[in-house]
Parts: sequence; C-alpha cells; structure tokens
Amino acid sequence: MKLCVPVPCFFKKIPFEKAIERIAFLGFGYAETYRWKGLDLLLVARALEQTGVTLLSMCTTEFRMTDPAFRSEWLDGIRESCEAARVLGVGKLITQVGPDTGDSRKKQHESIIEALKAGAEILEKYGVTVMIEPLNVLVNHPGYYLTSSAEAFEIVRSVGSERVKVVYDIYHQQVTEGNIIPSVTRNLDCIAHLHAAGHPGRNELQFGENDYRNIFAAIDKAGYTGACGLEYKPLMDPEESLAAAKKLYG
Repeated sequence: MKLCVPVPCFFKKIPFEKAIERIAFLGFGYAETYRWKGLDLLLVARALEQTGVTLLSMCTTEFRMTDPAFRSEWLDGIRESCEAARVLGVGKLITQVGPDTGDSRKKQHESIIEALKAGAEILEKYGVTVMIEPLNVLVNHPGYYLTSSAEAFEIVRSVGSERVKVVYDIYHQQVTEGNIIPSVTRNLDCIAHLHAAGHPGRNELQFGENDYRNIFAAIDKAGYTGACGLEYKPLMDPEESLAAAKKLYG
C-alpha cells in the first residue's frame, strides 16, 4: 500500500513548499491537500519537482451538487481546479456532494449524477479524475447528503465515466456502516483513492478498533494499486507519527 501524506493534517505551521520537503525527507513519495487557493502554485510546483514528491489530490472549490441551482458554480469550480491541477501535476480532485437539501433522495441523487456527467466533459479535457466522497453524519458531518458507499458506487456507475470515481474513506465508512474489506475489494472499479484514520477519535491508525494491516493486505491482494491518505489528527509528534505509520503500514 502506498501511503500519502495530507499536508494540512501534519504541517499546518510551515509553508506548503517546506512541508513537501519534510515529507520527502521522511521517505514519503506522495502528498495531498484540500484548499489549493492561497498557495503559490509555481513555488509549490518547483518544490514537487525538486523533491520528487507527487501531489496526488486536492479538493475542488465548490461542493453543492445536490441542488441543481448551484450546478454552474460547481462546474466553474471544476474548471478552475483543473487549471490549478495542471500547474501542480495533480491527477485527482476530491469533491463533496453537498448538504441534504430536504428534497427527495431521488431528486438529489439524480442531481449529483447530472452534475458529474456535465463535469466529466471538462475533466476529460484536462485528463483529471474527480472523486466523490461519502462522509459520516454521526460524528463529523451532520446534514451531509452522501453517507452510503453503496450509493456512491451506484452514482459512479450511473455516470459511466472513467473520470468520475470515489474516494473511499475507511474512517468515515467504519463510523457509518463497517464491512470495510468487502465494500472496498468488491468495488475497486469505482475507487480511485483511499483515506484512513483510527476510530474512534480520528487519530493514528494503530490507536483505533480496525486492524489496518489486515485491511491493507486484503485490499492489496484484491489488486488495488492506488494510495491511501493518512487523514488523521496525530496524537504523537507529527513527524514521529508519520514515521510510525510508515513502519507499520508502508
């Protein structure tokens, strides 16, 4: 399993380009981030080139897909995020789908599919993949629409584009539904990236109820060739935490 370091989780207090240097020094080849606006894109691109670190993913700027009234804003966000991704060599964008509007689940589900179909044309032009993310509403994201991995996979298959996939967050799905290994290994065609954290607490993987060595081994055996972002709040010193994760799971 390739491990990926989400910069904001571990290196909030230093410039982004310096964080990339620290990630390389610690022996990691992959990083990701969330908000890209505010970054000096050329400076970050230079740091990535000099260190050999690949920035695998970052977030889009707009997230409301459940409401068709916001579709044009979401598509504009896809365009500008793809432009930034091109500068940074990023191949994947993470998008949330937005809040539950109170409209019928069917209408919101269809709105997400239509938004993604429209976005796929833009993504194809840039060679970028967008990944929708199911989140938990019990602990972290009350009011969010997409909680079920099964619904996320159904949406991706309905869109029918190789540019539209799922980022499967093991922590969120452990909170919501469990059944992690079968859910991932039976749906690898829909999954482009993984996130992980220990539950409860969303801290280091080894401090939670899941045995991530077994989970990662099963996913590797099933043929997954992507990466897993260590999206947790470290209880340990951040660099010591990353070193421990690399020793345990890398």
